[in-house]
Amino acid sequence: MHPHKIYDYIERLSNLLRNDSRRGIAEFGLQPIQLEALHYLSICNRYSDTPMAATEYLGQTKGTVSQTLKVLEKKGLLSKHVDSHDKRVTHLKVTAAGQSVLQASIPSPLFVQGCTGLNAVAQREIEDALEKLLSTLQHSNNMKTFGVCSSCGYNQQNQDGSYLCQLTQEPLTSVEVQLICREHLAAA
Repeated sequence: MHPHKIYDYIERLSNLLRNDSRRGIAEFGLQPIQLEALHYLSICNRYSDTPMAATEYLGQTKGTVSQTLKVLEKKGLLSKHVDSHDKRVTHLKVTAAGQSVLQASIPSPLFVQGCTGLNAVAQREIEDALEKLLSTLQHSNNMKTFGVCSSCGYNQQNQDGSYLCQLTQEPLTSVEVQLICREHLAAA
């Protein structure tokens, strides 16, 4: 076992991708944390599109995330909506302009180029290994998994093909079950 080697590879990949991302988002006047927040909000569900959930996912302070969200809203990349059931809750939605920024930036051109140099089997092996590594890190440190609903222990697919979140007792769409959730419970 060589955890130092794995760490070195992941750290180097992270640095390369972060630098490529900085170059790519410079034209939009964004900082990496702003792109990360925008990306998170584009892949999370209605239970996870709040400032608190973004703070938990990004691992930043409430102040940092609050300032990040203000910049994104001011640039027209994000909009805020008060929850229809609980007026204390604010939902954050990526605008069409925000989606355009994400399409141009994630994944970065460097990453796409690197992946195209790998065959489908190698890509799947890397994806599986990284998923296992992430899951192990999260479970061993009692971290929230922020997993996709379709892999959640609360997700129930009904006989008619519809979905139900057993935690909230609310129906889920086929699109929602492909998004990440802060309440994710790894299926047994």
